[in-house]
Amino acid sequence: MRKKKKICIVIPAHNEEKLITDVLDGLPNFVDLAIVVDDNSTDETLKRVEGYKGKFKGEVRLIDLTKNLGVGGAIARGYKEALKADADIIVVMAGDNQMDPEDLPAIVDPVIDDKADYTKGNRLLVGGSWDKIPKVRYLGNSFLSLLTKVASGYWHVVDSQSGYTAINKKTLELIDIDNIYPRYGMPNDMLIKLNIVNARVKDVNIKPIYNIGEKSEIKILKIIPTILWLLIKGFISRMVKKYIIYDFHPLVFFYLLGLTLTPFGVLFGFYLIVVRFLGLFNFVDYGVASTSALFAAFLFISGLQSLFFAMWFDMEYNKSLK
Repeated sequence: MRKKKKICIVIPAHNEEKLITDVLDGLPNFVDLAIVVDDNSTDETLKRVEGYKGKFKGEVRLIDLTKNLGVGGAIARGYKEALKADADIIVVMAGDNQMDPEDLPAIVDPVIDDKADYTKGNRLLVGGSWDKIPKVRYLGNSFLSLLTKVASGYWHVVDSQSGYTAINKKTLELIDIDNIYPRYGMPNDMLIKLNIVNARVKDVNIKPIYNIGEKSEIKILKIIPTILWLLIKGFISRMVKKYIIYDFHPLVFFYLLGLTLTPFGVLFGFYLIVVRFLGLFNFVDYGVASTSALFAAFLFISGLQSLFFAMWFDMEYNKSLK
């Protein structure tokens, strides 16, 4: 226990035979329970955990999934088991040993001290992270983090793809665990769900760890389109639930106006450029063309202003959730 709170670690693992015992060995003494969720591994991960007799002296509980659910699905299964175990704080650590256990106190303490309902690691703002993190991963993560700010309403959160997190029991019980996105977009989906229930989220700087023998199954260029679609759906869900059903805020109208006028202004302006270069306007049409160009600019600028106002309203509404 830590500060009289029962600490549970959920460890999703898929083909992590080389590193899974290192993860367990590194857990500090204040961890009461480690739940390893074997996501239908095809290597020796299951046997390594079953026969584990290492440095960690807390309870190790193994869940053997007979069907591969994906990392999000494995975490959701672990969450359910942690709630059954009546854990006060539930932490997620990967099974590839890329999450430093020395960062664990910084992850759990804000939740224990009731300064946050959910904490997540941030690898992007630590000194030397640009040199340690693969460049494609760093840039892809930064891009998705920017979009996740808009979709989730947590404008202060960076490194949206980090899976090193802690959540208190009360907040986890507010989340529909069965509806958590089952694959690599799970951290993004979780942030959106947390914002809907007005959970306080805090970023914690952690050390990025790479090249220790881990084998990543993430193909960042492949998963970006999938996560983009997830963010679009999540954004719409958040707008409807948080600002129409559970409460009401006129920012939804600003978003609707901005998302309508901005693309229409761009398309109309592009149409005028194409027509101009194709020479379809004659001398008499120049006045009409000028008026049309001004109208396109008006639509585009008005749309952008509406979007900026909507984002500003969203920031103000959620500033207490830091």
